[in-house]
Order: sequence, then C-alpha cells, then structure tokens
Amino acid sequence: MNKIGIIQGRLSLPVDGKIQAFPRDTWQEEFEKAKEVGLDSIEFIFEDDNYQNNPLLTDSGRQEIQNLIKRTGVGVDHILADFFMQRPFIRVSEKERLESVEVLKKLITAAWQLGVIGIEIPLVDNSEMKTEEEIKVVVDSVKEVLPLAREHKIEIGFETSFPPGPFLDFLSSFNDPLIKANYDIGNSACLGYDTNEEIAAYGKFISNVHIKDRLLGGSTVPLVAGNADFIKTFHALSEINYRGPFILQVARGEDGKEVDTARHNLAYVKNLVGRHLNH
Repeated sequence: MNKIGIIQGRLSLPVDGKIQAFPRDTWQEEFEKAKEVGLDSIEFIFEDDNYQNNPLLTDSGRQEIQNLIKRTGVGVDHILADFFMQRPFIRVSEKERLESVEVLKKLITAAWQLGVIGIEIPLVDNSEMKTEEEIKVVVDSVKEVLPLAREHKIEIGFETSFPPGPFLDFLSSFNDPLIKANYDIGNSACLGYDTNEEIAAYGKFISNVHIKDRLLGGSTVPLVAGNADFIKTFHALSEINYRGPFILQVARGEDGKEVDTARHNLAYVKNLVGRHLNH
C-alpha cells in the first residue's frame, strides 16, 4: 500500500510569502492537521535559513518530532534538503563545498536517529549541474558521505532537470543501492519530458514521488490545471510495481484553507492509487 504524505509547510500559512519554506512557528501543529486530513506522513524541509536551529539538528527538536509522530501516527519518512539548492556543492569555494558536505553528514545522523528513510537533494535552479566537471564535483561530494549513509542505512535521493538518459547515467555513476531518484511529476511536465520514457529509464531508482502540476515551461498550478498527465504517470508507475510514497507538493490554495486544500488533493491521489497501483 503506497503511503500518501505532504510537504512540510503546506498545512500552514505561507512563510514570508514563499510557496515553500520551513514553517518555523507552526511545524508542530501540522502533525495534528495531517492526522485530521488522513495523511500518512510529512516530508520535512531542511533549508539554509537558520538551519542550525532546525528541529532536525537539535536534541530537543528531534525528541519533539518523535513525540509528535508517536502521538499522531503521522510519520517522517523523507527530508527535503532545500539547503543544498541554496548552498550547492558547485560554483562555490572549496571551503564552502566542504561545509555543505559536513552539514549533509549531520543530516544523515539526524535522519538515522529519527528513523527517516531518506534525504532528498534537489539539483535544480541554483544547484543545477551544467557541465561534466560540475557533475563530477557533486558525485565526489556525495561519495564523501556514503560510508556514513551506509552505516545508518539512509538513502540519498536526487531530483534533477536531466532528461531520462543522462539522469540514469548520473544515478548509475555512484554504483550504490542507497542512491535514489525523487520523481517530481510537475517538474517533468514543465520540462516537457515523456513520463513513460523517464520511468522506463530510471524507474528502479525511484524511491519517492512528488505530486505537483505545472504548465509547460511555466509555474506550479492546481492539479489537472497544467500539463502533467497523471493517469499516464500512474500507469507507468504501476508497470514498475512502484510501492513508495506519494508526497503532495501541490500549488497553494486560498490562505487559511490549507486543510481543505490538502483534503481535496489527497482524495484525487487516493483515487489514482486505488485505480492503478493497489490491486
């Protein structure tokens, strides 16, 4: 049975007008709201802003997370590390690159202590790899943390803007079973990629799927208002027997109605899962 969760922050009012940010004042409340909606999990956001005080990296914060998981039954299976989009391994000084590697090590240890399955590193926008040399730097940087990830059995997932073939090559270059792909339906639609080609190419690496809709070459929009072909995508996922989670990362609705928006989106995804995956 595929779990369905939500990106942290989508059950709170926007932070500083952003579509996605760590909800520093309301993150605890989101567990109760997720339980109310009927969601299985919250995908935690780890970002650069005041990262040292993110509850993932403090003893008291991790204890509070564990207490909330126990009380609500809403899990934390993945961490979305936007930190590495804001402070990438590439186009920075060696000192800055090493600092980011050390932060990733701390995050792996925190994930292990919380029972998290994997950490996702977005290699898009500011962290997009544009040359072979940049790809090598990212691969080498992540390989530095793989011994620790193996010790704690923490997956490292990537999201890139690569077409199917180059993304497969990138993932395969690590030659490690802990290296995974995060598949974002909306971002693929925005880039004009064919979901069948993508999932056929690197489906065996996919460990988490973000539910989102976007216009071709454009912004995030409500589900079925963009260019994503959800039926085609879910059928392709059924072909590879995908059993991982789906995470709602949908466009925001009306402020103050986050719970209603999440409930509506959950119903849509549950229907797709029931029709295509849970037979």
